[in-house]
Amino acid sequence: MGNLIMAEWYKLKKDRSLWTLVLILVAISLSYPLLIVFDEGADTIKVIDFYRDTILAGNNYVIRLVPCILAGFFISNEYSIGTMKSIASSGNSRVRMYFAKLIVYSIGAILISLIFPIIFTGASSVFPHFNGMPGIGYFAATIGLTILYTIAFASIMALFATIFTDSGKAIGFMLIFFLLFDSILYVLSSVSPVFEGFFNYSVFKLFLDIVNVDTVHGVEMFKLLIVPVVTFVAFGILGSILFYKREIK
Repeated sequence: MGNLIMAEWYKLKKDRSLWTLVLILVAISLSYPLLIVFDEGADTIKVIDFYRDTILAGNNYVIRLVPCILAGFFISNEYSIGTMKSIASSGNSRVRMYFAKLIVYSIGAILISLIFPIIFTGASSVFPHFNGMPGIGYFAATIGLTILYTIAFASIMALFATIFTDSGKAIGFMLIFFLLFDSILYVLSSVSPVFEGFFNYSVFKLFLDIVNVDTVHGVEMFKLLIVPVVTFVAFGILGSILFYKREIK
């Protein structure tokens, strides 16, 4: 398993799509605060408000959409170019192969998901002279939950990337799915108790509560923590079963 993870890690480090996405997000993180300062002035900005309303809100889309592109190139593309067939014929367990790929892909998704909360926040703090910084406890909690929900979404994306062995189709489907599914689920939850329960305990709803983590306690906090873990394990198992049974061409 360790050798498989190291092999996947090497491929991830060489993946141009990952570093292209990282550079784009870093550029946005460094340039957007300048636009805000020039438009509103540095003295009017409180970092905590900017962190809540702009950075975390924007990162909601980053978490759901940007790793879809990485999944298309890092996972689906290996089917179309024959790399996955070569690895599968090497004698390694397919379940181990899948989880090695999922673990390393999740690390890449985490890297993408932390650019806004860390670099964007850092750049946004300099111009207003660190006025109204978020508390360290709140900041750490949002970072931790961002990582948890990123790997939960990554497990779903990895499953889709395994189903669609063409990178273009995989990326297109996943972008549409993650843009629309939560809205569709919300509408269905208003007409059916079954869908309502599913929606209330889904990562699609709960990850929106990351910004309000300072007001969440007790059972709600437990739910906020356990749901992404269960999601990652469940979709990881589903993906490994699919990968185990499918014919790789």
